[in-house]
Amino acid sequence: MSYIIAFIFGLAVGSFLNVCIYRLPRSLSIVNPPSHCPNCKKKIAWYDNIPLLSFCILKGRCRYCSAKISPRYLIVELLTGLLFILLLMKFGLSWSFLIGILFTCILIIATFIDFEHYLIPDVLTYPGIVLGLTLSVLYPLFIGFPSVKEAFFNSLLGIFSGFFSLLVIGAIGFLLFKKVAMGGGDLKLLAMIGAFLGWKSVLLTICVSSVVGSVVGLTLIGLKVKKRKDYIPYGPYLSLAGIVVIFYGDTIAQLLFSL
Repeated sequence: MSYIIAFIFGLAVGSFLNVCIYRLPRSLSIVNPPSHCPNCKKKIAWYDNIPLLSFCILKGRCRYCSAKISPRYLIVELLTGLLFILLLMKFGLSWSFLIGILFTCILIIATFIDFEHYLIPDVLTYPGIVLGLTLSVLYPLFIGFPSVKEAFFNSLLGIFSGFFSLLVIGAIGFLLFKKVAMGGGDLKLLAMIGAFLGWKSVLLTICVSSVVGSVVGLTLIGLKVKKRKDYIPYGPYLSLAGIVVIFYGDTIAQLLFSL
């Protein structure tokens, strides 16, 4: 029953994340006006705003103007619900569970904004960095330390190592390819991941995101979906890696050390 409740709660939160994904890059308020169709501007009734179910009942179209609704709404809601179940399985009903929810929600928003707009808004990453640093003091066990002082400095080091590691990689990429290889939003996103998870997790995040991003990029080029000169957003792979590190960071670290 607890997993069912977590899933339903995740669906509801996912619906709100969709609002953020649509409005933040457009500099719109996430509170007003209420949910409405971006095509005909009609206010969406509560019975057409039920996570997961309404999309299926309406067959992915607006009730009033029949404009197509992006499948992203369905994907985000379902993804958030499933991640809430996984977080509950790992942490139980605890402060770590709630912090994990905040962290993954920020990463979900960043992922889908970057996919669509090739940017990660500062209004997302800057508060995320402050939040991660603050939570390391309020609940140091999430970052893996019983001591507040150790957790704080680990979080602080995670911010700097996250930002400057990608800054160096981007500079090397610019020298090699004569074009911008790493966006500023990616640097700040990894700094935020470092604030929540610490500097060691930053290194793991870079490793995992590089592998996944390379495989996906080469696959897209091989399928001729992308060309070699096309820009591929890196934020989604950093976000995916950050989530993977939450669940399997210790296992990945042991594997790397054994190699």
